[in-house]
Amino acid sequence: MNDALSGDLAAYMAANPGAVIETVARERNVTPRSVIEALPDGMVTIRGGADAFVRAMQAIATWGEVTLIVHTDDGIFETTAPLSAGSLGHGYYNLTEPKGLHGHLRVDRCGGIAFVERPFMGKASAFVAFLNVDGGVMFKVFVGRDETRALRQDQLAHFHALASQLAS
Repeated sequence: MNDALSGDLAAYMAANPGAVIETVARERNVTPRSVIEALPDGMVTIRGGADAFVRAMQAIATWGEVTLIVHTDDGIFETTAPLSAGSLGHGYYNLTEPKGLHGHLRVDRCGGIAFVERPFMGKASAFVAFLNVDGGVMFKVFVGRDETRALRQDQLAHFHALASQLAS
């Protein structure tokens, strides 16, 4: 992305930090990763990719109930439940729970893990976005909310700890 487009995107995201990432990417003909990277300082930290994927997923599996979202052009799919600890096999990270979310994720397609904290629809939000090697979002895992709809402080602490752990 050239500097003018990058500056324009950064200015837009500074004015609209809660904009839907995939919508901004589609409207501006950039990748979702570019949109995430254009968020204001302090709202996003990006860590390693495939090398950190298993560590991140296994850590998130200890957080309790989270919301996992897959956003495509055709729909937005959400599940709210604890994630399976999973295991690595044949190049896939296998979510092995017999009920709820299960399946197989291609670890080598992970090009980065973004830790995003920003306002969204009038509330604080925090999520981990697993970015693919093409600049797309594989899926997002959101920090849960308590009975008052505030971010769960225990999960937010785990979120920050994981971002720090993956930096080393």
